[in-house]
Amino acid sequence: MILILLFIAASFLAYSNGANDNFKGVATLFGSGTTDYKKAISWATITTLAGSVAAIFLASSLVKNFSGKGLVPDTLIQSPTFAISIALGAAITVFLATKIGMPISTTHSLVGALFGSGVVAVGKAFNFAKLGKVFLMPLIVSPLMAAVVSLILYLIFRRARKMAGVEKESYVSIGNEMIPQLEFEKNKAVHLNLANAANVSTPAIERYQGEFVGISAQKMLDFFHFISAGIVSFARGLNDTPKIVGLLVVINTLDIRISMIAVAAAMAIGGLLNAKKVGEMISKRITPMNSGQGFTANLVTGLLVTTASIHGMPVSTTHVSVGSIFGIGTVTKKADVSVVKKILLSWLLTLPIAATIAGGIYFVLISLGVA
Repeated sequence: MILILLFIAASFLAYSNGANDNFKGVATLFGSGTTDYKKAISWATITTLAGSVAAIFLASSLVKNFSGKGLVPDTLIQSPTFAISIALGAAITVFLATKIGMPISTTHSLVGALFGSGVVAVGKAFNFAKLGKVFLMPLIVSPLMAAVVSLILYLIFRRARKMAGVEKESYVSIGNEMIPQLEFEKNKAVHLNLANAANVSTPAIERYQGEFVGISAQKMLDFFHFISAGIVSFARGLNDTPKIVGLLVVINTLDIRISMIAVAAAMAIGGLLNAKKVGEMISKRITPMNSGQGFTANLVTGLLVTTASIHGMPVSTTHVSVGSIFGIGTVTKKADVSVVKKILLSWLLTLPIAATIAGGIYFVLISLGVA
């Protein structure tokens, strides 16, 4: 019975993770107007599943890290009660954040839950040194690195675009028709008479004019933007799936591949059903962006998270993604600092909230004699 409860708790965590995280990889596709919400979340689901499958072969070290090995005595790692408290502490934290539309880190929630349950269980025997070195440092450094790299890379891409003679032009979307903004402003009354005002896009959408090696610059960019979004979602599946599966290693009778598949399925369902609120926050409210800027942010996020996963570093896709988008907003000077401050506050609260919930759950379960 206790092992079934552990499996349910891990599945709830995977569901909450999908609801809060799945859309982050495709947020720039939606935010830049490259595609609509339905197509974006469908692409995220497919590529995240692919990353989860790849995790079986490429991310075994993360499974070990998030089982708690090295942080607490090995005897505690084999306790389903300990794993249940971690899973529920992290899941409840992520689920609550999703309900209020805050893009927090499941990684950060898991670290907090590991800390809370571990301290309640073993006190001073908890390995605080490893917590800081292996877990906290990558979480702190990764968003700063992402912001700097995306800022630099965007400046390089912008310079290359101008050298290639590709220019930007602003368009207003009326239904399925794209009209140059200057033309729209000159004949605004006429255009508004032809369409319901609700069908007019605001703000204007920037599109790229010109060709590169005989191919439309905008079509080529849209293609690579979709690919970059897929890379981010793939990287997220690769990085997050083993973190959750790490909690199931105590179920020795359950094959790790089956665990990976179950976690991947729960993540996909969570994303399909509950991702929109967080998706709109990260897509629309941090900074307005065009498809070129979105492509740059996704490329940086995908490369950093994939590299971290292969090397067993538990970075947060959320932190890296938000850092990359904020880096773009810094270059364009359009970032909404007040929104970023709210997100940063939610990040600061994630660890202590998850630690408190997980520690409380572990204490209650032990008090009730559940082991």
